[in-house]
Amino acid sequence: MPGRLAIEVRLLPCGGGDAVAPRWRMSLLENTFSGFLQGAGADAAARAVFVEGSLFSPFLFGKFFDPADPFPLWEFESDVLLAALRRGNARTTVDWAETDSEYYLRADIPGGRRCDVEVSGDAMKVIDISGLWRAPPPADGRDWRAGRWWEHGFVRRVELPEDAEWRKVEAYFDDGEGSLEIKVPKTADDDAHHATA
Repeated sequence: MPGRLAIEVRLLPCGGGDAVAPRWRMSLLENTFSGFLQGAGADAAARAVFVEGSLFSPFLFGKFFDPADPFPLWEFESDVLLAALRRGNARTTVDWAETDSEYYLRADIPGGRRCDVEVSGDAMKVIDISGLWRAPPPADGRDWRAGRWWEHGFVRRVELPEDAEWRKVEAYFDDGEGSLEIKVPKTADDDAHHATA
């Protein structure tokens, strides 16, 4: 029976030097994305991943926004930011919240695809949620994310708030529901716990 499984969250320090190709180096522009979806390269799997309302849709926030650019998700209330989607015909499959002790993100993953969850970037303040919908071409030594990544996979990069404890990010995938959960504890809660222990 499928169930909720923990996903390994990789902590990747900001890469320096020429040995590592920069991830998400190629920007996804609106006209490029529209051409891709209308062209032969986008099959049903790609359309499912990038459907309106999906965490990975460039139009999730009401206007085009490259999902490879970090977005300060928790600075906005989901009911406000996704109001247009929730009123319209599209069904949004994303929700996030903040409690006194943590930040929480839940998203349905189209096609039940597994995701990689990584914490990286300057001062470890970005969560990369990514996965493949089609195998990349044979390796040429470059990471698939350094080129036209949308032809092979999907991403949503989310900025962590200042009080987020990036070392303790937890991620879970539910095979039955095809959903992803990410929990990010707040540092203030962690400090209070140590003071009482």
